[in-house]
Amino acid sequence: MPSHLTPSWSRSRPRRRSLLTGAAGAAGTALLAGCSGASGPDADERPSAARRLRGRAVQDSTELLARYDAVLAAHPGLRARLAPLRAEVARHKAAFAEGLPAETPSSGPAGPSASPPTAASPAPSVPGDEKAAARGLAAAERELSDRRGTALLDAPPELARLLASVAAAGAAHAYLLTEGAK
Repeated sequence: MPSHLTPSWSRSRPRRRSLLTGAAGAAGTALLAGCSGASGPDADERPSAARRLRGRAVQDSTELLARYDAVLAAHPGLRARLAPLRAEVARHKAAFAEGLPAETPSSGPAGPSASPPTAASPAPSVPGDEKAAARGLAAAERELSDRRGTALLDAPPELARLLASVAAAGAAHAYLLTEGAK
């Protein structure tokens, strides 16, 4: 055997570089497959689940707007402080409604698995004290923010980003309402 030839055992094993390249390629393929469009048994359920989540988010924002309106009606002195926050909630509602058909959230896209319609529910009660009213709004914002944070775990990516953003804004609203009440 000539001494200049490499032993045969080194040629039969894959090189470390080719193993790393293959592993990186496989990982990249898996990531791309995970980010691609829906396929498989859940593909048909995903859009309707997203519609239900959007419908519920619209309904929640509508209820929160009603709370803001009730507090503003009972305490007009809070208008300067609450008007910008209420306007943000209205924009959040519009953002969630953007992906829905022109039906009401309680009858159409929310479907039978959503909460019962609250359109007939009476206006929220408002404490007589301005600070207590602001604390009540802060509690509602915080509770809704927590629910949206939980809901984003089951949402498709685009809706999850929207839910996360709105949940963060709700937490900021709760902070502003609480700190301003001190």
